[in-house]
Amino acid sequence: MGVIVRVLKSERFNVYGGLLLAVLWLLFSYAHFARFQKEHDASLLLVIFSETLTAVLFLIRSEPKTISLIPLDWLAALGGTFAPLLFRPTEWGVLPYGVVLLWLGIVLQIASLLSLNRSIALVAARREIKTAGMYRYVRHPIYASYLLIFAGYVLSETSLPNVALYLLLVVLLGLRIVREERHLALDAQYREYMQGVRYRVIPFVY
Repeated sequence: MGVIVRVLKSERFNVYGGLLLAVLWLLFSYAHFARFQKEHDASLLLVIFSETLTAVLFLIRSEPKTISLIPLDWLAALGGTFAPLLFRPTEWGVLPYGVVLLWLGIVLQIASLLSLNRSIALVAARREIKTAGMYRYVRHPIYASYLLIFAGYVLSETSLPNVALYLLLVVLLGLRIVREERHLALDAQYREYMQGVRYRVIPFVY
């Protein structure tokens, strides 16, 4: 365990992780932009914008007060971050109008990212606790937006790899939520916030 913790805290790990994220982002963006040039489907550009906005805010995030060094938390975080970048456009969609969910999800994502601002995190970490904006309604609006975005994506860009990737993403986001809240709940202010905002991703449901 001590070796793993030292690796997670090392500068080399952060550099290599950033490089991997950059490579996956470039491949993801290239695949979707190439498809856009053929079909002129604006939703493909929106998906690129969605992932780019997240990456930019991640780069300018504020310093955390505390950060989890539990390997499971890092596994969930890295998997949940990298998985969306593996989606690829296809020649067919089981429900092309599912793209409406993608648009709604991106609107929700932008509103949520603006609400969170520089408090965005990769792994479970405690920065300034946000309770305004979209965080008045659910505790994890960005994850809610991901579920919408990629549900719409898979419906309009359907393939077995994309479906499997979406199911994996749902599992990883669920795990990420549980692990993040376990870390954040060490803070009394966050425990108070959890009492005031009862739902995690879907109001009145979960």
